[in-house]
Amino acid sequence: MSSTVPSSTRRTAPAYVTGRDDLARRGVLGWYPSGAPDTLGAVPEVLICSDAEWLHEEVRSVLSAAGANSRSVYQGPAVLPAVQKELPDLVVLDFQVGNMGGMATCLELRLEETAGRLARVPVLMLLDRRADVFLARRADAQGWVVKPLDPLRLRKAVGELLAGRTFHDASFRPVPVLVEGRGGTAESADTN
Repeated sequence: MSSTVPSSTRRTAPAYVTGRDDLARRGVLGWYPSGAPDTLGAVPEVLICSDAEWLHEEVRSVLSAAGANSRSVYQGPAVLPAVQKELPDLVVLDFQVGNMGGMATCLELRLEETAGRLARVPVLMLLDRRADVFLARRADAQGWVVKPLDPLRLRKAVGELLAGRTFHDASFRPVPVLVEGRGGTAESADTN
C-alpha cells in the first residue's frame, strides 16, 4: 500500500516562495537547499507535536514564513493516526511530551514503517539538552535541534530533512579549548 500523495493533489507554493527563480535555485528562497529544484514548488505539510503551545507557535511561525502548511497535535499518541491520515512530509516532535515522549512516538512511527503499515516520514526532534542527542539517535530521528530554538537553524533543519538529508544540530557542542603547556586542544568525545 503506497501512502504517497500524487503530485497533482499537492498544493503549490505561493508566488513569493517560488517567484524568484535564481534565488530559489541557489537555495536562498523556499525550503529546499540547492539540489532539489524539482520539488521547490510543492508546499510542505508538517505535523507538529508538543504539549507546549508556545513551542507550536514558534515552529508554526518559522514554517508559515516560508509558505509551509502545518497541523498541530498535543499528545504523542495522536501522532500515528495523524500521520496515517494526513501523510505529512515531516514530523516535528518535542522530545518532552507529557503522556508519550518524542522518543516513544518516533519509535512507534519506525515500528509501523518496519511492519510496512506506514511510509517512511522524516522526524525532526526538538531536544531540551545535549544528553538527549543519544536518545534521538537511538529513536532513528533524521534530525534534531537543541532548544532554545533559533529560527534560522530550525528552518535549515526542516529544509535539510525535506530534501531527504539529515540535520544534526552542532550548536550544543562545546568549543575546543587550547590546553596550555600541551600544544594541542582538548575536545569533547561527542561525535556527530
